[in-house]
Amino acid sequence: MKEQQQSHLLSSSARFPPPQGVRLSYGTAGFRADAGLLQSTVYRVGILAALRSLKMDSSVIGLMITASHNKESDNGVKIADPSGGMLSQHWESFADALANAPSPQHLLHLIIEFVEKENIPLEGARPAQILLGRDTRPSGESLLEAAKQGISSILGAVAIDMGIVTTPQLHWMVRARNKGVKASELDYFEQLSSSFRCLMDLIPSGSTFNEVDYKLVVDGANGVGGEKLEVLKKMLDGLAIEVRNSGKDGGVLNEGVGADYVQKEKVVPRGFSSQDVGIRSASLDGDADRLVYFSVPSESSSKIDLVDGDKILSLFAVFIKEQLSILNKEGHTDVNSDYQPRLGVIQTAYANGASTDYLRRLGLEVLFTPTGVKYLHEKAAEYDIGIYFEANGHGTIVFSESFLCWLESRNNELSSVVKGSEQQKAVLRLLAVSKLINQAVGDALSGLLLVEAILRHMGWSIYRWTELYQDLPSRQLKVKVVDRTSVVTANAETVAVRPPGIQEAINAETAKYPQGRSFIRPSGTEDVIRVYAEASTQEAADSLANSVAKLVDQFLGFSSS
Repeated sequence: MKEQQQSHLLSSSARFPPPQGVRLSYGTAGFRADAGLLQSTVYRVGILAALRSLKMDSSVIGLMITASHNKESDNGVKIADPSGGMLSQHWESFADALANAPSPQHLLHLIIEFVEKENIPLEGARPAQILLGRDTRPSGESLLEAAKQGISSILGAVAIDMGIVTTPQLHWMVRARNKGVKASELDYFEQLSSSFRCLMDLIPSGSTFNEVDYKLVVDGANGVGGEKLEVLKKMLDGLAIEVRNSGKDGGVLNEGVGADYVQKEKVVPRGFSSQDVGIRSASLDGDADRLVYFSVPSESSSKIDLVDGDKILSLFAVFIKEQLSILNKEGHTDVNSDYQPRLGVIQTAYANGASTDYLRRLGLEVLFTPTGVKYLHEKAAEYDIGIYFEANGHGTIVFSESFLCWLESRNNELSSVVKGSEQQKAVLRLLAVSKLINQAVGDALSGLLLVEAILRHMGWSIYRWTELYQDLPSRQLKVKVVDRTSVVTANAETVAVRPPGIQEAINAETAKYPQGRSFIRPSGTEDVIRVYAEASTQEAADSLANSVAKLVDQFLGFSSS
């Protein structure tokens, strides 16, 4: 590393001393903490983003400042890789080391060592390029400045400020830039609105959609998603959206509002009341990467009928399976249709057992991965069409390039032989879905439009959708333990292989309950073991969860040490 670069890093980093007594760790959500503690960390992630860009042949990298569904006084920072996906896990330990380096000298030593080990071309022909985004948090502006300082501490690196955007918008922009296509916010809105229109135009003529069902009320979590939906809805025909909690009316980000709150508490968010009985409603989270639906069942209760990520996944799977079935119908022997696309549905062990049963009864291939979006996305990418969702409302659909090429050529063939046939419409619907859904990452805005298009296609109300299957009652508990690493799991966290004997004890307990299922897994952040249990009644699920928690305590808790 040249001397000029070294002295530039030393003088620049001296302006951002790390907070004393705080250790931060880069996880699925990047770094998150109280915003007042993050100046140094965000500055250093700016350095990391520039190095990552240089390592990836000067591809565009994204840096997003958000703490998603956390309270407003928190903030965070995370990196989007060139694909629009998350930072490569291989770099997470370097991110941790950078964030926690105690002095400019330590920091410089780490960077020199890592640059050499990874062969990063600091004097390359092309500069690093980083797209910056932030959500609506008041702390975002000063943290953005810290990120810019970090980026510019790598000589020649270019920071492009995309302003206030949703997290999925920034991921989409990074992916689009690296594919060489237009990638402004307007391009994002235009792609979503035009592909939504295409799906609406392809709705079967016999499909009936009740007048009452035309209205959708959306809780914007007082965050960036509500703000952007106000812009997007002006570009949409045939969809009446009312946005509440858009952040304009003095509401506080994520306080009694948002997808995380609605999904966990199962109550109406602020701004909703008994007047909303029967109206189809949706909730975005603070940075608009999660989506859940709900309806208010009666005037006398604040409880809701929740439609979570499992049900959104099921709706998408039903629709895509239907289009593939139409494509596979015999009838056009002069059109080459030998290709059999592979459709995979990916869940974690936290998916409700009733959803997994429902999907398997449809004849779909359902696989489990360990908890975490990075595992789900990776597995989904192994299929021609991979659909994944977590119950919390985070998920998307991933299409392989080879399948999209096949669809395009199939469309051309069908156009010349049987233009306007049901098969061609199915091809066009799948192509529209691939453009509407954000394939980089879970996106509440694109997901919401896809749900709306499919409900109209099916002629379904929210009640018809809710009735696809009945969720099994479940309970989640946490048990404090001396050392969480004592639990080792296998089979996508559904089986505990250590400590010896604990899984057999869990199996014996689970067997006592009709439709019983339970698993344990170590927390990624604290010395607790998480317990999940479900059974045919809430009472049984609670009882099973408590029994398994007692087993964890016997094997691993403070009482056993």
